[in-house]
Amino acid sequence: MPSLELNGGICLFHKVTMTEKTNTNKSVDQKQKSLQDAIVTAQVCDEYRGRDTVILDLREVTPVFDFFVITTGNVRRQLHAIADEVDRVLQERGSKRIGLEGYRGEGNWVLQDYGDIVLHVFTEETRKLYDLENLWADGVQIDWKKTSN
Repeated sequence: MPSLELNGGICLFHKVTMTEKTNTNKSVDQKQKSLQDAIVTAQVCDEYRGRDTVILDLREVTPVFDFFVITTGNVRRQLHAIADEVDRVLQERGSKRIGLEGYRGEGNWVLQDYGDIVLHVFTEETRKLYDLENLWADGVQIDWKKTSN
């Protein structure tokens, strides 16, 4: 786990060195489950009227997680509804949330970390500001609607 340091109110992460233990080889079953969980997450976002939902496959980019699921909601209540339902559905599928950010904050971004999958639920303005699709452009966008049919 990286250590944190506050520098003039800015949180800085110290360098993390990845080792063989950090980047464990996942079984085919684990990789398939991660992909299926990401698709189910995107489907829940869509069912709860999240907009422009994308899955970024980051398995070739970072050993820390496999997928980002990114969606946009209109208001805090919608962001929470999406996040809550994803949490319920993934828990039923055996995935436990290990991190949560932004749920009690200003209501413009909720992040839920499931280890292999990280869900980002943004307001439109915040999604444009952070532009994760561009920041993680080395990742591959998965056509989850086609894959889930």
